[in-house]
Amino acid sequence: MNDIAISVKNVSMMFNLSRDKVMGLKEYVVKALKRQLFYDEFWALKDIDFDVRKGETVGVLGLNGSGKSTLLKLIAGVFKPTVGNITVNGAISPLLELGAGFDPEFSARDNVYMNGAMFGHSPVYMKTIYKDIIDFAELWEFEDVPLKNFSSGMYARLGFAVATAVKPDILIVDEILGVGDHLFMKKCEDRIRSMIETGATVLLVSHDITAIMRMCTRAILLSKGEIVCMGSVEDINGMYHEVA
Repeated sequence: MNDIAISVKNVSMMFNLSRDKVMGLKEYVVKALKRQLFYDEFWALKDIDFDVRKGETVGVLGLNGSGKSTLLKLIAGVFKPTVGNITVNGAISPLLELGAGFDPEFSARDNVYMNGAMFGHSPVYMKTIYKDIIDFAELWEFEDVPLKNFSSGMYARLGFAVATAVKPDILIVDEILGVGDHLFMKKCEDRIRSMIETGATVLLVSHDITAIMRMCTRAILLSKGEIVCMGSVEDINGMYHEVA
């Protein structure tokens, strides 16, 4: 297990979907006390089992609703699996949503330091990487502007810059390569490549099979919460088009 960065063993994830339309908290509490709330079980993932080796770059593909984002949230610790176990060996940086945790009322500068604190980094450490973050995001003219005045592209640039400046052992990325213009997308890919070259483990979710083939050595194809196949990106490419 010394060379394993992520181990997912027999993992299933179930959500309760409410059958009833509840209008407000009061009605919800009343129905809950009367045991009049009814749910349907929805298994977003079923018996998922795989390992990712340290330094490996693995792509996760699938159509909308296949369970890709749920899988990443389980690995990031946002959810706990209903069944099975997940082991992560190393510091992890989840790029599940660019700018998650940002406060739109605060400036870019304040959000950089706040976001760093959320991941357990001291202000002294964040100060050492602050220049790299703003350089990458190209936001020097806007570092003291509240984020609520940012365009979606500026917001995305700052979110990606903050999440990748820390150089984690494991980076998990959910669809962010489809955000922004082509120059920003290339910048994202270049930074991820540089992290891979220094030994980082990367788990990359994307609808874009060409991005997976450019960046990954292995891939996993999901459909309706189950693994259809795992293997080389070339093998998955053919299967992906059949499923799609």
